[in-house]
Amino acid sequence: MVSARQRRLRAYAVDVAVVVAVAGAGATREIIDPNLATKHLAAPTWVYAAAQVLAALLLLRRRTNPEAVALGVAGLSLFAPAAAVFFAPYAVAAYGRHRWRAGLTIAVLLGCWAVGAHAWSIDDPVSAPALILGSAVLGLYLRARRNLLVELAEQARTDERLRLAREMHDVVAHRVNLMVLQAGALRVSTTDPRVRSAAEELRATGCRALTELREVIGVLPGGTGGPDSAGSADSAGSADSAGSAGVDAGGRLDALVAESRSVGLPVRLDVTGDPSLAAGTVRRTLHRLVQESLTNVRKHAPGSDTTVAVSYAADGVRASVRNAAPPDPPDADLVGSGTGLGLLGLRHRIEMIGGTLAAEPTSEGGFAVQATLPVLGPTGRDR
Repeated sequence: MVSARQRRLRAYAVDVAVVVAVAGAGATREIIDPNLATKHLAAPTWVYAAAQVLAALLLLRRRTNPEAVALGVAGLSLFAPAAAVFFAPYAVAAYGRHRWRAGLTIAVLLGCWAVGAHAWSIDDPVSAPALILGSAVLGLYLRARRNLLVELAEQARTDERLRLAREMHDVVAHRVNLMVLQAGALRVSTTDPRVRSAAEELRATGCRALTELREVIGVLPGGTGGPDSAGSADSAGSADSAGSAGVDAGGRLDALVAESRSVGLPVRLDVTGDPSLAAGTVRRTLHRLVQESLTNVRKHAPGSDTTVAVSYAADGVRASVRNAAPPDPPDADLVGSGTGLGLLGLRHRIEMIGGTLAAEPTSEGGFAVQATLPVLGPTGRDR
C-alpha cells in the first residue's frame, strides 16, 4: 500500500524530471539556434537560455497553481517562446479548479506564444499550436480518468459498507428472532404472572428491535429495492456470522437445526455425501441458505414439521428446506419485523456463485426452498 507521503515524493520526482528535461531542451535550442532576427528584444543568448530555464522552473508548481504557472510561462513566451508552453496546458486542464478559467488561461497562453514566436512569419504556424491544444486535451482526459477512478473507489467503499450492514442485519436478526420465540414460549409455558409479564416485555422489545433493524437497512442506499449488494461471492461469505468461520459445514448446519429445535420448531436434518467436496464459498452460502430458510419458517410457520436435506456430490450440492402447513398462526409482530428482502438477497448471492434457487408454496400448505450449488466457488477451490 503506497502511503500519501510516498505518493507526494513520487509526484515531486516526476515534476523535477519534467523541469530538467524542459529546461535542457529550451536552453539547448536557444544556444544552438538563437535566431535573433525573430526576437522582439535584443539580448545575449544566455539571457534567452535563462528565460527558458525560468519558464521550466515554474512547472514545479504546476499541480498546485496551474493557472499562475501557465500565465507566467505565457509572459516569458512573449520574450522567448518557452519549451514549457507545451506542458503548461496539460497542467491547467488536469489540475485547474475552474473550467472557464482553464479555457481562458490556455487561450492567453496560446496567444502569447504566437506573438513571441512570430507565428505569422514562420514556415509552420500550425504544428506548435496543435501540440499546445493536444496537451490541454490530454490533461482533460487524465482529469476525467482520475475523477472516474475516485468515483469507482468511493462506490466500492459504499457497496462494501452496505454489504457489511446487511450481513450484520442478517446475523443479528437471526439471534433476536430466536430470542423473541424463546420469550414467547416462556410466556405460554410459565404460570408465574411476573415471569409471564417479563417474557412478554422481552418478546415485544425483540420485535421492536427487529423493526428498527429493518428501518435502518431501509434507509441505506438500495436498502429497499434490491438484493444484497455483495462485492463478490467470496467477500459476501466471509462475514456470515461471528462463529461460522473455520467451522465445517455439517457442524454449522447442526447448530442451526439445534437453535430452531430449542424454540419449538421440529426440524429434521438429512445430510448425505462428503461436505469437504464443496469449496468454502459454497459451504458459507449453504449455511446462509439454511439460516434464512429456518428463520422464515420460525416467523411464518411456527411449530410446523420441517426437513433440511443436503446432498454433496461431485457434480454439485443440492439443498432443500421444506416445512408443512403451520399448526398455529404466526406472531403478527414478528412477521411484520422483517425487511422482505431475505430470499431476494439469498437468490442474488446464490446466482453469483453459479447456483439456482427456487422458493414457492407447496400443495399441502407449506413452503419449500430448493437450491442447487456448484462444488467450486467462482474463484476455484477456495477454503
